[in-house]
Amino acid sequence: MENGSLDDLRLALAPAVAGVAAFDGWSEAAVRAAAEERGVNPDAAVYAFSGGPMAMIAAWIGWTDQQMNIALPKEQLAAMKIRERIRALVLARLDAMAPYKEALRRAQAIMAMPQNVPKALKLGWHSADAMWRAAGDTATDYNHYTKRMTLGSIYAATLAVYVGDTSADHAETKAFLERRIENIMQFEKAKARLLKNDLEQFSPARLLGRLRYPAK
Repeated sequence: MENGSLDDLRLALAPAVAGVAAFDGWSEAAVRAAAEERGVNPDAAVYAFSGGPMAMIAAWIGWTDQQMNIALPKEQLAAMKIRERIRALVLARLDAMAPYKEALRRAQAIMAMPQNVPKALKLGWHSADAMWRAAGDTATDYNHYTKRMTLGSIYAATLAVYVGDTSADHAETKAFLERRIENIMQFEKAKARLLKNDLEQFSPARLLGRLRYPAK
C-alpha cells in the first residue's frame, strides 16, 4: 500500500479502534476488532498501525481534527469573536471524544510514559495548531509559536479535567476552559502592550547614532 492509502485506512478505522480501546486498550486486539467491525482485512489494519498504540492514538487525534472542522466550518467561525472561536473549537473536540472517554483516559496514560512524551508533545502541538488555523490565525512570527504553546497547555489541562468530570453536561470542564481562555486573552493583551511600548521607545535614529558614535 502507498502511504496515502495507509493514512486513509488509519483515519477510517480510528473511531472504531477508540471504541474498542475502552475495553481492550490501545492494542492489536482493538485494531483487529475494529477492522472486523468495519469490514476491513484485519492483517491490513494491523500493518497500518504497526507503530503501536501511539500510532493508533495519533490517528484518533487526526480523526478528531476532522470532526472539529466538520462541526465548525470556516464561515460559521468567521462570525465569532476570537475567544468564542477557541472555546467552540475546544468544545467541538470534546464532543467528538465524548463517546470514547475511557479510551481517552487510557490514551493519556500511554502518552505520559517517558518513551512516548516526545511524540505526545508533538501531537499536542498539532492539536493546538489545528485549532488556531481553524480560528483563522495567520501569524508567522514568534506569535505563531507562543499561541500554540499556550493553547496546547490549556487544551491538555482541559482534557485532564474532562476525563474525570461527572458534572451535568460537563459544566466543570466548561467553567475550567472559560477561565483558561480568559488567561489567554489577558496574556495576549499584555503581550501586545509590551510590544507597543517597545516599539514606541525604540528610536532608529538613536540606534544609528550610537553605532556611529559609540560611547567611550
